[in-house]
Amino acid sequence: MRIERVGVADGEFALHVWAPEKSGPGILLVQEIFGVGDYMEAVARDLVALGYVVAAPDMFWRIEPEWSVRHDEKALPKAASMVSRFDWEKGPEDLEAALGHVRGLPEVSGPVGVLGFCFGGTLAYLLAARADVDALVSFYGSGVPGALGEIERIKAPAQFHFGGSDPYIPREDVAAVERAVEGRENMEIHVQEDGGHAFHNRKAPMFHQPEPAEKAWRLAEEFLARTLRNEPAQG
Repeated sequence: MRIERVGVADGEFALHVWAPEKSGPGILLVQEIFGVGDYMEAVARDLVALGYVVAAPDMFWRIEPEWSVRHDEKALPKAASMVSRFDWEKGPEDLEAALGHVRGLPEVSGPVGVLGFCFGGTLAYLLAARADVDALVSFYGSGVPGALGEIERIKAPAQFHFGGSDPYIPREDVAAVERAVEGRENMEIHVQEDGGHAFHNRKAPMFHQPEPAEKAWRLAEEFLARTLRNEPAQG
């Protein structure tokens, strides 16, 4: 892993980059509320093993640069405080700048997609509505149900994941996303009905659920292979 700097009008922020030995498609990985820490690194390494170049921007740099914290109950209030101070106007602009930087990385050849979890699942969705991404994967973005008006602007193939038993995202909100996605070409949604919030986060025992995580991640891997590597659908 290396850290590059991305400049914007009022400063610059860190972009964590992981690359395989050979060049490949790029994935902009958008953090959850705990920062760019061990979980994001674990996800990045999973993707690098599949041949992707992965880059994760520090989305909290305007509040506290390079902030990250352990994934436990004690950290939740601080993490929630970071989100409450996040600039939702400038944040997507930062993400768009990061996307442009990823496209220019020497290791990147081919398409570039965006993948986000939680807080990052919302940001990834908003980025896909405003910028030219080649694929979108959004895991349980709590802000997605309230921003469904943006879905019309998304031209890239998109895949949404939610937990049907998420205490932070009511099932009726997930159903609203299901209705919005239904019938749209190149869009799909998968709900793990027994999944709670952040069920994929294997670095957070309070959230991780291995079975829903495995099912959803397999779907995400297949989707990314189809959309970024042009590999045929399995099965």
